[in-house]
Amino acid sequence: MGAESPTNPQGQQSREFPMDSTAMSTAYANFARVTGTPEELVLDFGLNTQMSPNPNEPVRLTHRLVLNYYTAKRLLMALGMALQQHENIYGVLETDIQKRVKMQPGQPRPGGTS
Repeated sequence: MGAESPTNPQGQQSREFPMDSTAMSTAYANFARVTGTPEELVLDFGLNTQMSPNPNEPVRLTHRLVLNYYTAKRLLMALGMALQQHENIYGVLETDIQKRVKMQPGQPRPGGTS
């Protein structure tokens, strides 16, 4: 993963790596499953079309990403920083669907903005 800034959170220099995105593809996922082995972390992504779990309609998994634990930890830190920046600007993201459903349009979101 390339670094966005010249220093990481610990104040150490990070390196920029040249990247070639010509073969990259993009996919949307609103579901992720995390499993693993002692050597690797496995992330399965897919599309969940149901508001609540439906045993008759499985979540269709479409992509799998296998990471070593060092890369997974770097990804965790990068995602944490990106989410923190987003919430600092737009407010806290509510992950509990029941709480989000209860919120009315125009009602202030937890954390500030509406």
